[in-house]
Amino acid sequence: MNITLVVMAAGMGSRFGGLKQAQPVTDDGRGLLDFSVYDAIKAGFNKVVFILRKEIEQDFKRLVGNRIADKVKAEYVLQDTSLLPKGRTKPFGTAHAVLCCKDTVKEPFAVINADDYYGKNAYLDIYNHLTSAQAGQYSMVAYLLGNTVSANGSVTRGVCDIRQGKLVSIKETYQITQDCVSLSTGERFSPSTAVSMNIWGLTCDVFDILQTEFDGFLNTANLQSDEFTLPSVIFSAVNRGKAEVQAYQSKDKWYGITHRADLEEVRKALSRFRAQGLYPD
Repeated sequence: MNITLVVMAAGMGSRFGGLKQAQPVTDDGRGLLDFSVYDAIKAGFNKVVFILRKEIEQDFKRLVGNRIADKVKAEYVLQDTSLLPKGRTKPFGTAHAVLCCKDTVKEPFAVINADDYYGKNAYLDIYNHLTSAQAGQYSMVAYLLGNTVSANGSVTRGVCDIRQGKLVSIKETYQITQDCVSLSTGERFSPSTAVSMNIWGLTCDVFDILQTEFDGFLNTANLQSDEFTLPSVIFSAVNRGKAEVQAYQSKDKWYGITHRADLEEVRKALSRFRAQGLYPD
């Protein structure tokens, strides 16, 4: 069965300060994406689609994409920026990025961030779900908040309400510290709080939902600053009975490069995994 991995790699990494999608995390020049794609292929995915911005396309292909394309079928989608108002350079958001894949992706697919390490179990859960998913039967993997915070600065997480294995709601929560406190709202969370790290399993009917929601976004949003995000669209679809989301829960530690200082922890972790034989060359 054909199942695709869609990688959102259009972000420039403003807090990180550079093209973090291509940042080497091993001595032989591999980046986080090498490990993500390896885990996805091992789980059964057989194609990768990278969503990029035009400005980074050639650098991304040279530093990452061409190497990965030697191992698995790879395609590229450019996130359309033609509708951005004057003065805005940042794309409209993750939901718009996925919508840009509608003419390229014709099979069930998973969506991930380019700069997150999810662990092999997440790909197995999503792949196994997608092999039998019908239209509107989506999935996601939730992580424990305490396993996803950074010692080097605050992070944004989608705080999830999960009941009987189904995602009921998701709330984007900003500036969460290592102590699991949101500096923006003052809320204190338990380290065991379920959060989304933007790994989703979707069927192709989602493109119609995304298009309808995007049309509404263009008519009602502040286009200078608002973002069209994937969690908000999926939450809306669940509320309207258009979809249900099976929530798989992972106790794996998340690793990612939000801040430049996160690099050292990521390098140590992946070196340890390679030493354990999890990623043979």
